[in-house]
Amino acid sequence: MGEESQHCDRANRGSRCRLSATRREILTGMLVAAWPAISPALAEKQKGDIRVIHQLRIYEIFEANKAAFHARFRDHAIRIMKKYGFDFIALWETQPQGRTEFVYLLRWPDEQTMTDAWARFMADSEWSEIKERTATESGSMVGQITERVLRPTDYSEVI
Repeated sequence: MGEESQHCDRANRGSRCRLSATRREILTGMLVAAWPAISPALAEKQKGDIRVIHQLRIYEIFEANKAAFHARFRDHAIRIMKKYGFDFIALWETQPQGRTEFVYLLRWPDEQTMTDAWARFMADSEWSEIKERTATESGSMVGQITERVLRPTDYSEVI
């Protein structure tokens, strides 16, 4: 036990104990007030303990029409997906074991929002037309699709 705690426990009265408690309250108040500027993501998490989820999508793409795939995703898919609330964190390309993959990470407030947004996107008539047209022009652009829904642990930082 620290000296201040021993004093307050022993006496449990007097101005020093009240002053220490007041000092702690002031410092706590200052930290709470400054917290949003210190860490906006953690401050948001503290509001009702919001726990966002992430979705990792991995598409096998083909070297023969990789440029057409990227043009379609860049020029059309992202724009249409954003219309339905897709929040893109990052997009990558990787080449494990001799195959080319397009990988992207999405952020969602919850799984229901994610499920609803995907249903609306897949039903979008503009997207259907673009997929059909580009497949006719360039052939099949996507092979295997892998998806992971990432739920944070209770000790994870918010990203």
